[in-house]
Amino acid sequence: MKVIETDLKGCCLIEPTIFKDNRGVFFESYNHSKFEDALGQRVDFVQDNHSVSHKGVLRGLHFQTGKHAQAKLVRVAQGKALDVVVDFRANSATFGQHFKMILSESNAKLLFVPKGMAHGFLALEDNTVFLYKCDAYYHKESEGGIIYNDPELGIDWEYPLDQVLLSQKDLELPSFKSVLQ
Repeated sequence: MKVIETDLKGCCLIEPTIFKDNRGVFFESYNHSKFEDALGQRVDFVQDNHSVSHKGVLRGLHFQTGKHAQAKLVRVAQGKALDVVVDFRANSATFGQHFKMILSESNAKLLFVPKGMAHGFLALEDNTVFLYKCDAYYHKESEGGIIYNDPELGIDWEYPLDQVLLSQKDLELPSFKSVLQ
């Protein structure tokens, strides 16, 4: 397993060791001990989430706050998605910045999203299966979000925004500035 820190401190790309032969492919998508050793910190995941999305579905940008804030380990098991993380940690040198990358079944990469970052993804293929581990349980009263097309964030979703499919809840998310007030 190879861990590469992104431009957002603490947000890391993880490349598993992949074994390929005439039978197919094998890799460890998660090994608690190796993950903690590579990341250099303790993370106890308590909840796994699984979503299946049609091409053009955009989910996010979501987060939880306070004692229910979540760190996440995300990956795509089938299909392809553009994954986006926004740093809204007030004391962070990368506050207000975002990182994005393609996660897919073919590249098998994972992304560790620390607490204090909003997260979202856009499915680029039908039946995109997105999996994520969370280190805190979902807590409705602590959930929040940032509107995906906030001009202050300037996220290029690399997809026609008039064709994205969003939940009503995600359409009504506030701006980045509103979240901080």
